[in-house]
Amino acid sequence: MTNKKPTQSKHLASASLAVMGGGFIATIPFQETAWSAILHGGFEAGLVGGLADWFAVTALFRHPMGIPIPHTALLPKNRKKIVAALVNTLENDWLSKESIQSKLQNVHVIQKMIPVIQKEVSSEAVKKEINGLLDQMVRSIDVTKIAPLIEKELKKALRSIDTGHVIEMAVEKLIHHQYDEKALDYMLDRMEQWLNKNETSRQLGRTALRAIEGLELDGFMQFALKSFQQMLSEEKLGSLLQNLLRNALINIKKPEDMNRQTLLLKVKEEMRGITERKEWMEVIEARKEAAIQDWELSGKIEEILTSIQQKASAFIESGECMENYVLPFINRTIRSVQDNPEKINRLEAWAQHQIGVLVEENHSKIGKLVEENLNKLDNETLVQMMENHIGKDLQWIRVNGAVCGFFIGLVLAGIQTLF
Repeated sequence: MTNKKPTQSKHLASASLAVMGGGFIATIPFQETAWSAILHGGFEAGLVGGLADWFAVTALFRHPMGIPIPHTALLPKNRKKIVAALVNTLENDWLSKESIQSKLQNVHVIQKMIPVIQKEVSSEAVKKEINGLLDQMVRSIDVTKIAPLIEKELKKALRSIDTGHVIEMAVEKLIHHQYDEKALDYMLDRMEQWLNKNETSRQLGRTALRAIEGLELDGFMQFALKSFQQMLSEEKLGSLLQNLLRNALINIKKPEDMNRQTLLLKVKEEMRGITERKEWMEVIEARKEAAIQDWELSGKIEEILTSIQQKASAFIESGECMENYVLPFINRTIRSVQDNPEKINRLEAWAQHQIGVLVEENHSKIGKLVEENLNKLDNETLVQMMENHIGKDLQWIRVNGAVCGFFIGLVLAGIQTLF
């Protein structure tokens, strides 16, 4: 249909020229009367006007009748100038940066995108793509590279822990839950069990006698000691000591016993004073550093991460992640944007800025694209394309030239006949 209209106009222009030529030839023998002379003059002027306009229109695109007449075939000769002018007009007038940005500013990009996103995000195709993307992201994580980093940071965190503060907290917890008393009671129970054994009495007696025998005193004291030794046997001395210790244990087990309270107070003081013992803390810190240094965590961390990765991938593939987490999150985010005009305005301003930057950076490509496409065309194709688009109006110039020439010829021939 596009090519048909210029062709029809071309036929009409040729027909008008043929009519003028035919009329001119037909009226040559009949010039005796005034009316025939006037008609002949009209056809003559119409023929000249039609031929002149045909020449002018044809000269735009090619050499008339193939004759290289100067200042003809203007379009092929001035192709570079025409293309440059067209690109310049396109870039600076029709599709200037300012006009594009002005038009785009009237388009509420975010408001138009939100309904589209809401609709598309629930479609099976988009859900499948998001699922695939999430699964690909999870599977692409290289746990062998992450594990050493986690190990390094974990050991760094352990080294940064204030050991003294941890010990102080642990001591206070132990005291608060009365573990010091429980430990004391446990030791007393174990001692009582030991004291109640039959061989304990003999062990105590034997040890005591050896200790007495080892004493060296002077004069009367040495004599008294020897007398005491002869009075007590190993069994008697052991039994005596066993009973004394048993009675002491029974008393110290009583909560109200002063010796027990004094002992517990001393234990608490010693426990709370651990961090003040520099040599102890140095040993603890050294042991802590050695334990951290020797602790090989990378393999275990990698094993845990691999397990998590596999479970995450399976969870994503099951579709539960999309339905229960991803989609609700996206919908909540969209609703929060919709319900917040200030947020929409900020997003709109950001989108307009990005579009402006995009137009600014790529505007010249519009002209270059047009120029490249035009340069791909040879002269014949370019001429044909121009004729197809503006040929209709140009052919009407030929028709108008013939018709106007005909009427002007009638007027001039009439004036010539009168005078």
